[in-house]
Amino acid sequence: MGRVSISLDDLPLRDDLKGKKPYGAPQAPLPVALNVNENTHPIPESVIRDIVGDITHVLGDINRYPDREFTTLRESFAHYLGHDLTPDNIWAGNGSNEVLQQILQAFAGPGRTVFGFGPTYSMYPLLTQGTGAVWTEGTRDAQFQLTAEHAAQQVRDAQPDVVILCTPNNPTGTPLAIDVIEAVYDAAPGIVVVDEAYQEFAPHDAVSALTLLPGRERLMVSRTMSKAFAFAGARVGYLAAHPAVIDALRLVRLPYHLSALTQAAATAALRHAPTMLAMVDHIVQQRDRISTTLRELGFTPYESWSNFVLFGGVVDTAQTWQKLYDRGVLIRDVGIAGHLRVSAGTEAETSAFLDALASIESGL
Repeated sequence: MGRVSISLDDLPLRDDLKGKKPYGAPQAPLPVALNVNENTHPIPESVIRDIVGDITHVLGDINRYPDREFTTLRESFAHYLGHDLTPDNIWAGNGSNEVLQQILQAFAGPGRTVFGFGPTYSMYPLLTQGTGAVWTEGTRDAQFQLTAEHAAQQVRDAQPDVVILCTPNNPTGTPLAIDVIEAVYDAAPGIVVVDEAYQEFAPHDAVSALTLLPGRERLMVSRTMSKAFAFAGARVGYLAAHPAVIDALRLVRLPYHLSALTQAAATAALRHAPTMLAMVDHIVQQRDRISTTLRELGFTPYESWSNFVLFGGVVDTAQTWQKLYDRGVLIRDVGIAGHLRVSAGTEAETSAFLDALASIESGL
């Protein structure tokens, strides 16, 4: 039987997905990859050995389904987060993107709207559309900041079913003051999600939205192990919220959605939280070093509480990106005119980026 070649356009795809492109950043085998906000520091050998030991133990029962409620992992997350949280307040998924998707499956969907302040994480509109809801976007000021009054008014005008606040914000790195979150919650008629994927890179005295959870049943705070815990390849995200919210997410989760291997690896890593987080201070040092050097080179870096720096003043973003690529350094063009974004890596990786950028600026 002869084969008939077809393309995506020939398939009976949903109308609202036609012409869309999947999320993805360039992947290339370059010596220095600083484009997707990974933690480029390797996990310490002592932690690896402990994780491997737990996974090996789990393999003895791998023929059985995992704990559907991932009880031990939820206990570990509650202990790590503190704030008097209990396992009943905790949910987890295969990366924070899956957790966000489950939130939208439960609280958004056809005929409903999801709201965020642009520019922000580019997966939010994709997750929204994937669940059949409509994404609407508010605005920030010229420094990508928000005031409580301006943010709340935009939410009151939009009347969305779900609001997603990213703090520190991706791709700008800018923080969101706690009074802004309070104001948005008071103005929102529905669910408010605070995405704190980069919270561990904020100043040690920064106030987390976790402090706002008591008495706010419509508030959720999501986190990830991908960044501070250097666990991007393990795909573990989690959420803190009222127990009723956790019950709602059970309605849409796939059966046994967290594998026994994932649960074991994440639980073991959380036992070593101080060791795993020790690298965060070093990453913050490299982030601040990047910002300082960028200013010296004539660029405009924005305040960042994350593990990356967005900088403006780039005359030709495509050309600068390509010249860095040709020098073995991969960073990110996030689609903001005149701006590029770079992750803070190891000291050697950071030096490689800064040296390559300086050579471009000097015409070498």
